[in-house]
Amino acid sequence: MPTFSVFMDVPLAHKLEGSLLKTYKQDDCPNKMFLAYRGRCLAVLKMVLQIEPSNMQLGLPAVKVRLHLPITLIFGAFQLGVQFLRAWHKDARIVYIISSQKELHGLVFQDMGFTVCEYSIWDPKKLCVDPDILLNVVEQIPHGCVLVIGNIIDCKLTPTGWAKLMSMIKSKQIFPFFDIPCQGLYTGDLEEDTRILQYFVSQGFEFFCSQSLSKNFGIYDEGVGILVVVAVNNQQLLGVLSQLKGLAEALWLNPPNTGARIITSILCNPALLAEWKQSLKEVVENIMLTKEKVKEKLRLLGTPGSWGHITEQSGTHGYLGLNSQQVEYLVRKKHIYIPKNSQINFSCINANNINYITEAINEAVLLSEGSEICLPKGKKP
Repeated sequence: MPTFSVFMDVPLAHKLEGSLLKTYKQDDCPNKMFLAYRGRCLAVLKMVLQIEPSNMQLGLPAVKVRLHLPITLIFGAFQLGVQFLRAWHKDARIVYIISSQKELHGLVFQDMGFTVCEYSIWDPKKLCVDPDILLNVVEQIPHGCVLVIGNIIDCKLTPTGWAKLMSMIKSKQIFPFFDIPCQGLYTGDLEEDTRILQYFVSQGFEFFCSQSLSKNFGIYDEGVGILVVVAVNNQQLLGVLSQLKGLAEALWLNPPNTGARIITSILCNPALLAEWKQSLKEVVENIMLTKEKVKEKLRLLGTPGSWGHITEQSGTHGYLGLNSQQVEYLVRKKHIYIPKNSQINFSCINANNINYITEAINEAVLLSEGSEICLPKGKKP
């Protein structure tokens, strides 16, 4: 007699990129490399971890925002914002998500019952960010929707473009929801990386901004996030804060706080804070140098295609511009694990592995040179 199960209609979920790490761990090749997500730990953290835990203060201090709520869970700050919008912005049930890469934002909104439309401003054919895509999408967005912009610094709009974007957002009463995954690791300057958000504030916009502190503090296993809320007055902020606290307690009654304690010890210590800021600058400088070296080595190897896009991208992560066949070759034959979209963490490349990586890329491109989706040859590297 068959046994009834409430789970009988539950299908297998589609594999996420997280399965790449699982495959990497199962690979017994001694020379395997993982070039996605994680990178080097900032030097300042090595000093922080030597501090007696009892000397660390819980919570995060206010840092030039009107309101923030520390959430010690990876992606938790974004989820909390979505929970709030579902409960208190009931007229907005359509969400438009624009980013330079595929994110989990859409899945979070879909689970909450929103209708999601996703767009990427990265053009894989031109191998560059196309800011016109952002403007064109916002022109088509209906009145009263939620607009999620991931990695806003990647948008690269002109001042005229930003003015046009803000005008459309205001006239259509669109609610902006920004996401900043690694402040300070784009330009090396904390203020510069959020300058456009400050401009939104100065123009009287209300918005949410979720921010992960895991990457810029190098604590990937101790994720900490912040939800920034900007409103027109303090009375409304207090109301929002009270509702967010209730939602946070329902989601995570007693979340882990090790990451928040590490970050607090840095932000509250002037010497460590200065060293952390300097570390960010050094990381960005090293990343740009690494990108230059990768581009130059590919040029010297005679690798077909254009590689100038590598150094044109900001931040620790960047697209190599490889197609699926080339990525599969790197993973299966060379044991170099990168996502299907070929966006890698350049901080994983160093003097010990750069030759192997660039030579492997050269092999992958040469083997697929005759395919229709080979790298374009229009620009000089």
